[in-house]
Amino acid sequence: MCSCWSAFGSALGRCVGKHRDNGSVTPSTDHPDSPAEQTPQTQRKKSFSSSDVLPSTPRSGDEILRQSSGLRVFSFGDLKSATRNFRPDSWIGEGGFGHVFKGWIDENGTAAVRPGSGLTVAVKQLNPEGFQGHREWLAEVNFLGQLHHFNLVKLIGYCAEDEHRLLVYEFMPRGSLENHLFRKGSLPLTWAIRMKVALGAAQGLAFLHRETVIYRDFKTSNILLDHDYTAKLSDFGLAKDGPEGDKTHVSTRIMGTYGYAAPEYVMTGHLTARSDVYSFGVVFLEMLTGRRSMDKSRPTGEHNLVEWARPYLHDKRRIFRLVDPKLDGQCPMKAFQKAAQLAAACLSRDAKSRPDMKEIVRHLEPLQVTSDITGQLQPLNYNTNPYPSSRPRPLIVNGNFSHHGNNNSPKGHTHHHRNGFPSPASGGGAPNQQRYQASPRRSPARFNRR
Repeated sequence: MCSCWSAFGSALGRCVGKHRDNGSVTPSTDHPDSPAEQTPQTQRKKSFSSSDVLPSTPRSGDEILRQSSGLRVFSFGDLKSATRNFRPDSWIGEGGFGHVFKGWIDENGTAAVRPGSGLTVAVKQLNPEGFQGHREWLAEVNFLGQLHHFNLVKLIGYCAEDEHRLLVYEFMPRGSLENHLFRKGSLPLTWAIRMKVALGAAQGLAFLHRETVIYRDFKTSNILLDHDYTAKLSDFGLAKDGPEGDKTHVSTRIMGTYGYAAPEYVMTGHLTARSDVYSFGVVFLEMLTGRRSMDKSRPTGEHNLVEWARPYLHDKRRIFRLVDPKLDGQCPMKAFQKAAQLAAACLSRDAKSRPDMKEIVRHLEPLQVTSDITGQLQPLNYNTNPYPSSRPRPLIVNGNFSHHGNNNSPKGHTHHHRNGFPSPASGGGAPNQQRYQASPRRSPARFNRR
């Protein structure tokens, strides 16, 4: 318990740094030893160092609140009441982090309010025995407590009372992009909405890269949509500070999701902003084709989306084969060709040849359809769960995938993105589309869980 609180105190210390938002200016680093001159990136890294002298007892809630960039500090009782005692009909998902519940809180405080009033929130409750641990919980507090942007999901507050660890987010009523692209029975996204979502997600990544943060887990299940399909990035448990000074990359353990990680990162463990660019290219290709990045249910030669699509991306005579059938002829082919060219650039095998996210945003802006996009929005159905449960999460055992759990159980083991929100009810992620972790020097075919 002591070490857990010590780590919590260390990570929350990272929030002491200058408040960062879309218009923030990075302080000078001419004198890195001077606290006033340190960048927020340096402060985050230093405060998470194992060499720090950490407090052995928790700081008061008021002190933590003052040092956490305006995050609200909830008591466990607050969130228990907000979710109606975490009752089953408030449950909206389960993942490696733990359970996610829908709740209602006061607009400006922490008190629970009557369901349907006040502010609707998503409450993630850390499962001490879950795949995600305390460190990822701290990373969420660290990054989302300091980084504020229209295309990042908003972290409202947290609870760190006794053994309880919870995070409180703004509720995203339309769930994840993954649900809309792949869930059976979901209404297909129009071309205009797909381009809007792509631009919003790209703007979120571009902001992170300006702040020298590498997202490291960009995928459809981590892109959440609000009522008008504004894209917001969620789940910062794997986010990493980028290289400093004259360094070209960050060497780190290989973590992420099969099918989305850049090949050079998988092979070497060298992480750069261009690793995120590759992942963006995979997601963009999923949006264009309506296919999953990895899908073993498809014919031989079509399991890996990127490898299947490469020959068509550069062939104007065959590029039509990439178009998602759900677009049903509404997709303008000239715009599709430009989008496919952008995806191909992002997916370049040479990381240095990929565009940066700022350039990607510039290329996406002309693809926006401005003619009354609101008329294409589907009405929200508040009687259905925007985050439905899905199939069990496959485990990697001795290099092989094995499944456990009950497919028919609404609250059994499910495959989710790391923010706790589940994947589609139509089967979740493809069997080979799972989170992995490995030594940077280990063959990518032999990923093991920690």
